[in-house]
Amino acid sequence: MPSEDSMRADLEIIHDWIPAGSRVLDLGCGSGELLASLRDRKQVTGYGLEIDADNIAACVAKGVNVIEQDLDKGLGNFASNSFDVVIMTQALQAVEYPDRILDEMLRVGRQCIITFPNFGHWRCRWYLATKGRMPVSDFMPYTWYNTPNIHFCTFADFEELVHERRAKVLDRLAVDHLHRNGWGGRLWPNLLGEIGIYRVSSPGLQEHQLAV
Repeated sequence: MPSEDSMRADLEIIHDWIPAGSRVLDLGCGSGELLASLRDRKQVTGYGLEIDADNIAACVAKGVNVIEQDLDKGLGNFASNSFDVVIMTQALQAVEYPDRILDEMLRVGRQCIITFPNFGHWRCRWYLATKGRMPVSDFMPYTWYNTPNIHFCTFADFEELVHERRAKVLDRLAVDHLHRNGWGGRLWPNLLGEIGIYRVSSPGLQEHQLAV
């Protein structure tokens, strides 16, 4: 069983946000460490979607329910409101149509937890302003021609998309690359936050319905 100490820091945060006994769908679930921990510690049931063969094998070894599926093909094989929480970590910027996958997440789940890098971070702005080139750093270690990230956005961009979908931001953490939530990220999230961790409710849910 994976321990919380062995999980990525962002997965630990997400782990704490998910109520015991929830039904969870994890999009791009990787090796399945989050789902395995949620199953063992919080009696969560659910599925992971993954496309990488090695990650799928790792999920199977952990006893995690995993389906080989390309996120760009949508979630049409899942019924509306079939999960309490739908998770997608560090993949929003890498899918072909981020708006469509958000629509599908909001359709399938009562709540969604989404993480993504913030292209509005001051280092990105500084790099563009001083060098006139796309940023390359430990935070974003790819050149423009080989990056898997095809749709960069800022926190403000994402929140506008959520608002357009008539959904609601329930929680937001603006963290650094070590997933620490410092005072700077709380005061000026779109400038000083490197990664956003969002919990969003589906449209139409009332406050009393959100405690899954």
